Amino acid sequence: MPPEKNGEITPLDWLARAKGNLARVREPKPADAFWEDYCFDVQQAVEKSLKALILDRKLPFKYTHNIADLLKILEDNGVILPEGVCAATYLTDYAVEVRYPGPFEAVTEEEFEEALQVAEIVIVWVSGQLAK
Repeated sequence: MPPEKNGEITPLDWLARAKGNLARVREPKPADAFWEDYCFDVQQAVEKSLKALILDRKLPFKYTHNIADLLKILEDNGVILPEGVCAATYLTDYAVEVRYPGPFEAVTEEEFEEALQVAEIVIVWVSGQLAK
C-alpha cells in the first residue's frame, strides 16, 4: 500500500484497497466459498475506487455502499462518466443482503464474471483519472 502523506489517507490508498479486493477474487474459488461473497468483493472494489477519485477531487462523501450515490457525486461535480462505469450501479445489490443467508437466488459464476468485468472497467478508468 502506498505510504500515507503525514498520516492522511490518500486516493492511492483507497485504490490499493480496491485492487486488493479484486486480487482476492481472481484466485481460484474454494469449493465451499460462495459467489455472493466474491461479488461483495467486486462491489467493494468499485466502491473504494470511486471513493479514491472523489477524495482526489477533494469532494465530500458519506461512507455509503451505494454506487449510484458515489457516481452522482462525481457527475454533479463535472466528471464525465463513461457508460461502462455507469453500468456498475447494479453492483450495490451485492453490498449487503447477499452476504447473509436469505430469501434471494444464489449468484451464479456467470453473474460473478460479469460483475468482475464491470469492476475492472471502473478500476482502469479511475486509475487513469488519478494519473492525470
